[in-house]
Amino acid sequence: MEDVQRKIDNILNKFPDGVETPAIAKIEPNAAPVLQVSAVASGMEDREFMQLMDDEILPQIKQTKGVAEVQVIGGEKREVRVNVDKDKMKAYGISLAQIAQAVQAANVEFPTGKVKNDDEQMTVRLAGKFQSVEDLSNLILTSSGSSTLRLKDVAEVVDDIADQTSISRYNGVNGIGLRIKKQSDANAVDMAADTRLKFKALEDKYKKEDLHFTVATDTSLPTIESVDAVLHDLELAVLLVAAVMLLFLHSLRNAFIVLISIPASLISTFIVMYLLGYTLNLMTLLAMSLVIGILVDDSIVVLENIYRHMKMGKGKRRAALDGRNEIGFTALAITLVDVVVFSPVVFVEGTISDILQQFSIVVVVSTLLSLFVCFTLTPWLASRFAKDTVLNPRNWLHKPLIWFERRLEIFTDNYVKLVGWVLRHKIITGVAVLALFMGAGQVMGLGIVGQEFVAQGDQGKFMIKLKYDKSTTFAENNAITYEIERMILAQKDVQMVFANVGGPSAGLGATSFGNEARSELTVKLKPNVQKRIPTEKYMTEIRKKIEAQHAGIEVKTINIGMVESEEAPIEIFLSSDNPKLLAQESQRLKQHILMIPGAKDPTISTDDITPEVRIELDREKMGQLGLPIATVGMQLQMALSGNDDARYDEDGTEYDIRVMFDKFDRRDVDDVRAMTFTTNDGKTVQLSEFADVTVDNGNGVLERKNRVSSTTVRSYVLGSAPGTVATEIQKYLDSVPLAKDVRMTWGGEIKRQNESFGALGTAMGIGLILVYLIMVALYDNYIYPFVVMFSIPLAIIGALLALALTNNTLNIFTILGMIMLIGLVAKNAIILVDFTNQMKEEGQSTYNALIHANKARLRPILMTTIAMVIGMLPIALATGGVASTKNGLAWVIIGGLITSMFLTLIVVPVIYYVVDKVMAKFGMGRISKKRYIRQRMVAPTVQELQGREMEAASMMN
Repeated sequence: MEDVQRKIDNILNKFPDGVETPAIAKIEPNAAPVLQVSAVASGMEDREFMQLMDDEILPQIKQTKGVAEVQVIGGEKREVRVNVDKDKMKAYGISLAQIAQAVQAANVEFPTGKVKNDDEQMTVRLAGKFQSVEDLSNLILTSSGSSTLRLKDVAEVVDDIADQTSISRYNGVNGIGLRIKKQSDANAVDMAADTRLKFKALEDKYKKEDLHFTVATDTSLPTIESVDAVLHDLELAVLLVAAVMLLFLHSLRNAFIVLISIPASLISTFIVMYLLGYTLNLMTLLAMSLVIGILVDDSIVVLENIYRHMKMGKGKRRAALDGRNEIGFTALAITLVDVVVFSPVVFVEGTISDILQQFSIVVVVSTLLSLFVCFTLTPWLASRFAKDTVLNPRNWLHKPLIWFERRLEIFTDNYVKLVGWVLRHKIITGVAVLALFMGAGQVMGLGIVGQEFVAQGDQGKFMIKLKYDKSTTFAENNAITYEIERMILAQKDVQMVFANVGGPSAGLGATSFGNEARSELTVKLKPNVQKRIPTEKYMTEIRKKIEAQHAGIEVKTINIGMVESEEAPIEIFLSSDNPKLLAQESQRLKQHILMIPGAKDPTISTDDITPEVRIELDREKMGQLGLPIATVGMQLQMALSGNDDARYDEDGTEYDIRVMFDKFDRRDVDDVRAMTFTTNDGKTVQLSEFADVTVDNGNGVLERKNRVSSTTVRSYVLGSAPGTVATEIQKYLDSVPLAKDVRMTWGGEIKRQNESFGALGTAMGIGLILVYLIMVALYDNYIYPFVVMFSIPLAIIGALLALALTNNTLNIFTILGMIMLIGLVAKNAIILVDFTNQMKEEGQSTYNALIHANKARLRPILMTTIAMVIGMLPIALATGGVASTKNGLAWVIIGGLITSMFLTLIVVPVIYYVVDKVMAKFGMGRISKKRYIRQRMVAPTVQELQGREMEAASMMN
């Protein structure tokens, strides 16, 4: 920004006179206003209120901590108007330039020096400024003997207001609109809260003026609501996981030992967050909600192994020590799988870096801390409080647990039979899994799952953009817009309408420029209306009503999501050295977009035609008349726009003195033709005598990109994901390419989506490589890790099906869920393969080892998977304003875990069986003794397993 500002400052002197200073806007979420406010003061006149706002109120608001900029919309600014009567001016033989020069020359004040003597000195100041409007009105323009021409003889001098170019209204009541932006490093929630407190203080301070602020929109509220919702989801997840632990571990004591890992890990994570300067925001709290299931996973594995040693007859302390030592390396490995999957995400750059960095670091830190807890706190609690609960059919509290155990035993037996069947029918199993993959591919290929950058959710708010004909006056714009406001307010479901007539656009990177022929209406529905009728459907109905009542107005409706932005999600930049070809190709592309389902309101940025009065000068005649072009141009500008070089000072406050033609002398093109100029010999000539004045259409907008003519084709979407529409556009361009001289690049949301998807894809690839390396260290083998890797695609099947069934899109959050799945689903396969290796170490065949592995490991796999699925349900089922932004992430994990849990225990044994046979054939099946000693698995030996089965059978009988 500083470099851009410096370069512009270096070329300002090359700009034509009268050009306003260029405005620089940074396009980022922080550039959008956090608060949109309407301020009214019924105890004073509008122009006095505007002066109070400029002099006192705005400086105090800008001093609020975190406030970067305050844009003002509407209000009446005081201005002294000198409305010159063209006919009187012509009759008295005086020009507009002479009048403006006389006003400036008579309104001066400057020090002239000092007078001093031996005792004192004083400054001499010439006080020549107008003391009142009457002084200005009585200004002598010319004097000849007894004849005196005063300003009031040729002009009407009034203490009035400047021409309004913007009006702000809240629910039909005029006020001063304020758009308040935050500093880039400020917290939006804190800034909004501090600003609201400032409003209350100002209302108390200016109670006499009856000052009142009404907050129309506050983008920090969805953040607060989201944080509260995530906290609620976090509480529910803990309770649900506790119920699952109680069901599997049979006692509150055992469930407590596992559950203590959740607060221990999360509280420790808070310390790390504090040291890193993180806050409790949507992303950090969402990360904590998602890792609830992961946090208990390590403790479950360790605690179960401790109980195995207790069943061997060891005391609690010895069992805790031996159990933790035995399973330590495996627990370390399955935890590091989660860590290495998310570590690359921390280093993702681009638009999403700020969004994902805190999320990823919280997941990594909390997971590592859960590993520390399972190595220390869990064994210590088990050594003191662990208890091997024997279910008693006579105890009514145990009856539900006995029923569950029986169902689980039946399920386990059937599952083992299924595994035996698939091991005997490997080809059928492979074909079935391949069919599932093809089905999942079809889900993406048919566009059932849309693509977008981030799901915006339904906030119950939308924006209506009204574009009138370029010839429409500001007064007409205001009148029609007010009618539309009243119509919308008459709807029973509408709570608020915030109108911006002619003011600057809202949203991402909006500058301070407005347009007299455009208006914006921000509409907020009453609470929970969007649950009954989607906002997109409601705003479409409103749009139809506006178009039916006011034909000829271009109406656009935009759903406002998490980020209040007017930016069209589809942006295509076209550039060419041939402007005519560029216009043709952009029109062709626009016409095709009109036919794409889901695309709405395609526009071309340079297709904005503005009617203009064109003056073609006859230089020959002007030379003969002695009229320089600069003089003619200056007088025309002064007549139509006014000269405000002079200032009227009242009590230290300066107001513009604007000298220009009366509004009745500048209404149409004939008034321009009739404008008079004085030649060198004192004659008066009209503009039409030396110029051809015509009405023509000119380009309203000119665009250049890298100094090449360019245009932007934009389109909104309705009822479809932006990525889906973009895919259809790309298919059309692939089949019917643009002309060779026309270059195309994507912008807007599609550009961010492509960059983000690419970055996350790279992070996912790196994560897979790191997972493989972790498993190589675990198995001391380079082949068996590939068996585990087959479980990851199985999870993607469930993830895609979950997205399709829940009508969610593929976005950065759902891709993040898929990255998370890599670590979660690999755990099940790791435990299964490790146990199979253990059985083979004890002399079992590959087939029997796989059967025993599935039977012995089904319980901990079910326990950990169900705990994680149950922990995700509150997030997946959450409703509300921004719930849909995180629903998809939770559904991806739930779908992937469920399919992975079942398919892993079917497909991985088949893959293992095939790989093991191939390795044995080539003499690669020997297992190192070092690995066996280092990582003896949680599973019991064959003898211990048979003893357990006999004990369980006697308990059930």
